[in-house]
Amino acid sequence: MLITETQRLRIRHLDEGDAQFIVELLNEAAFIRNIADKGVQTIEDATDYLNSGPIDSYKQFGYGLNLLELKSTMQPVGMCGILKREEQDFPELGYALLTEHCSNGYAVEASRAVLINAHQVHNLVKVLAVTRPDNVRSLKLLEKLGFKFVKTVQCYNGKTENNLLEYKF
Repeated sequence: MLITETQRLRIRHLDEGDAQFIVELLNEAAFIRNIADKGVQTIEDATDYLNSGPIDSYKQFGYGLNLLELKSTMQPVGMCGILKREEQDFPELGYALLTEHCSNGYAVEASRAVLINAHQVHNLVKVLAVTRPDNVRSLKLLEKLGFKFVKTVQCYNGKTENNLLEYKF
């Protein structure tokens, strides 16, 4: 399902047909370092990840992580969306791009569109973001979008310390 389009991107729901791309994205060194090792090594793992993550989120909340495709070629370049974690009171913005597509402004472009959609379609009034304190690129991106630092939080059962930021509409 198409969520929205920007000048350069199509933003649509992920589906099982995106499993190969998910294997590639989730095994990038930057993804593992800055987000987590999700243990997705095979197409079957990716299909399970998609069904228990984004696809389940669409059913439960109406939103989730989405695929980012270049409009010009339909090539997948990353994912961006709103996700709801049990440990947070409000939904979070999440994004990740293949390394070769970083520094092109896609994350900002997609995040802005996803935030607008979250507010207009899902009536969200606040969205959180969580990032590692040493992930300078992500912190700058979130700042550019208008997110404000709230506090430091423990994630993944206390294994990592992250910055919690919030965006209010």
